[in-house]
Amino acid sequence: MSTLLDGGIVGSLSDSGPPARGRGFDEFYAAYFQPLTVQLFAYTGDMAAAQDVVQEAFCRALSRWKRVAEMDDPAAWVRRVAWNLATSRWRRARTAMAFARRHREEHVAAPSPDRVALAQALATLPEQQRRAVILHYLADLPISDIARQEGVAEGTVKSWLHRGRTALATRLTDKETHRA
Repeated sequence: MSTLLDGGIVGSLSDSGPPARGRGFDEFYAAYFQPLTVQLFAYTGDMAAAQDVVQEAFCRALSRWKRVAEMDDPAAWVRRVAWNLATSRWRRARTAMAFARRHREEHVAAPSPDRVALAQALATLPEQQRRAVILHYLADLPISDIARQEGVAEGTVKSWLHRGRTALATRLTDKETHRA
């Protein structure tokens, strides 16, 4: 079955040419390069890649030509090598893309002025108050869980929250007054 592919390359999808036994490498190459390239093009969808892997497979066959020529179906050996090379290229490309996705620079919006002011105000609180405010208001933990986590009474956590809120209100209100 003949087909017209990519700008006039005509090839047969079967490569049932004469056996390689008794023929030289040049004849084998001339008989099988085009059909194998068409097959690999159908597999890869990229004519240049198909030509590259088929060419590489033939180079490998040439370096072992005495052994390959004696095989029952040398074209099948070259096809398998080309197919494996194409699959390896695809795997390497997939791995490279995954690496690039994991390591690409992500652009995120700058924090709002309110968020910066809150972070600065939280940084001024004593450690226990800051932790209590963050756990209660940002992590949505109930007072009982915070008390258990910190190993203190619930009243202590309530005191930390009250003092923390008061200090934050003062600092954030002062910043609002200075900005206006």
